[in-house]
Amino acid sequence: MTGWKTLLYKEVLRFWKVSFQTIAAPVLTAILYLLIFGHVLEDHVKVYDRISYTAFLIPGLVMMSVLQNAFANSSSSMIQSKIMGNLVFLLLTPLSHWAWFFAYVGSSLMRGLLVGGGVYLATVFFVEPHFAAPLWVLVFALMGAALLGTLGLIAGLWAEKFDQLAAFQNFIIMPMTFLSGVFYSIHSLPTFWQQISHLNPFFYMIDGFRYGFFGVSDTSPWLSLFIVGSALLAVAGLAVHLLRIGYKIRG
Repeated sequence: MTGWKTLLYKEVLRFWKVSFQTIAAPVLTAILYLLIFGHVLEDHVKVYDRISYTAFLIPGLVMMSVLQNAFANSSSSMIQSKIMGNLVFLLLTPLSHWAWFFAYVGSSLMRGLLVGGGVYLATVFFVEPHFAAPLWVLVFALMGAALLGTLGLIAGLWAEKFDQLAAFQNFIIMPMTFLSGVFYSIHSLPTFWQQISHLNPFFYMIDGFRYGFFGVSDTSPWLSLFIVGSALLAVAGLAVHLLRIGYKIRG
């Protein structure tokens, strides 16, 4: 195995060893969201003419789970290695900054997709599975997981203690995720808040992903693809640069 594959294997093994916490628990959380919101709002909220609210909610919950767990994987791994001091063993290896990037982001992508897949499989008991454009589902799931895995890597490099990482997640990642249209269509919002929602890149990930299920969305999937792709390239470039210069990991 080459260096980056070995590091990828180590990172995947890290979350797989505690899969009850890293995979099963997020799936259960998403199902609880579905049970609560679906039961309370099913008869009161209509999003699209032919789509029930529960069916509308499922893709949003799947994508939310993908994004949150992809971010949590790389960010927690990096900050734990820094605080516990075992990051020095990686620094002693001849691994390039690209190897670090592909290993950390790759493992985050895998965890995000595993959790998202688990959430979707659990929801087939509530709504009959349907895919209008499966390729769009795959593309946005991969890009979303990669983008949040990269953001998690940047957050882990920047943070020096768990409090800082928690602040990054609670005040940036969580609000942008919950205000991205997971539980509602932005067309139900006043005009001002619709415009604010269009400034949130997480909205385009959720909306493009949902388009793959229903063939309808709040904005063009091609526009969503362009914005998410541009954000991924920009964030990935920053992460690779920080790894190359050893930001906060080399003395």
